[in-house]
Order: sequence, then C-alpha cells, then structure tokens
Amino acid sequence: MRSPVDPQKIEQLMQALGQEAKGSGCIYFTGGASALLVGWRSSTVDIDIRLDPEPPGIFQAIAKLKQTLGINIELASPQDFLPPLPGWRDRSVFIGKRGQILFYHYDFTAQALAKLSRGFDRDLNDVRAMYAQKLFSLPDLQDGFQAIESDLIRFPAVNPDVIKSRIEAFIQGAEGQDNTR
Repeated sequence: MRSPVDPQKIEQLMQALGQEAKGSGCIYFTGGASALLVGWRSSTVDIDIRLDPEPPGIFQAIAKLKQTLGINIELASPQDFLPPLPGWRDRSVFIGKRGQILFYHYDFTAQALAKLSRGFDRDLNDVRAMYAQKLFSLPDLQDGFQAIESDLIRFPAVNPDVIKSRIEAFIQGAEGQDNTR
C-alpha cells in the first residue's frame, strides 16, 4: 500500500520525469493530480496521466519513480472512459516545463464529463469543485457532450442516457446555486 500523494510529491515527480526522460513530450494530469495542484483536494491515492506525444524513455522513468517516490502512477484519462472531446489539447491548461517535458492539466471539460459518466460520489464532488473554481462552463459541458454523443456507441459500458441525465441534473443544480448567489 502506497502512501497518499500530496502536491509536493507531484512536483517531485515532475522534476524527476523531466530529468529522466530521454526526449520531449507532453504529460497531461487528470483526476486527483489535477485536484491536488489546483487545490480542491488535499491528497489522492494515485496519479493519473496521459502521454501525448509520449516522451522517449518515459516508461523506464515511471517504473523507477513509482518505487523511489513510493507513488502509484496510472495511465488513465477521460479518453479511457469517453470519446476524446474535439480540441481537448487546446483547452488543456499548461502547468510548466521540466526538462524537455511539458506538463498540463487535461481539459477540465473532458474531466468533468468523464467524472459525470462514472458518477461516483467523489467524482461528483470533484465536478462541483471544478465548476466552483470556474475550470469549465455549463455551455462547454453541454457542447462537449453533444460533440461526443454519437461516438459513445464505441464505449459499450457507457449508457448515453444515464450520462445525459447526470449532466442535465448537474447543470440544473449549478444553475440553481448560481441564481441564489
């Protein structure tokens, strides 16, 4: 069992990956890693990343750093749960550069859609926190779903009607809160 990850561990990981990678590439943080760095959670169990393009030597570096830093690193992003949103790279938020590696937060609209599709309590809390920090907008959430809705057939475990109802419920709840402020 690995210990929980905090923002300092993520910074250590970024520094080490930048030093260990054998070339350039991009790493996109998702889920708990984004939550820690942006500040809506204080810890996470693992660090979810997407490599795009994959930096040369990164898997050797990850294998080494998982042990030396005592963290769990998973290759996971919204694209593992839903079709990729058009323009996700452009909406991904730049964090910084370490060595030849560029680090980003994976598109928050896509993260919100993936979390709404899973529907776990922690995921829903994350979506509320992301919205409260204005990391995505309600129109972007609706537009994002509409952009991928026809491709959801490629994800047999996903029920489009369930996701759509979760999105609608989230939007109604968020609009209700916005009107009371």
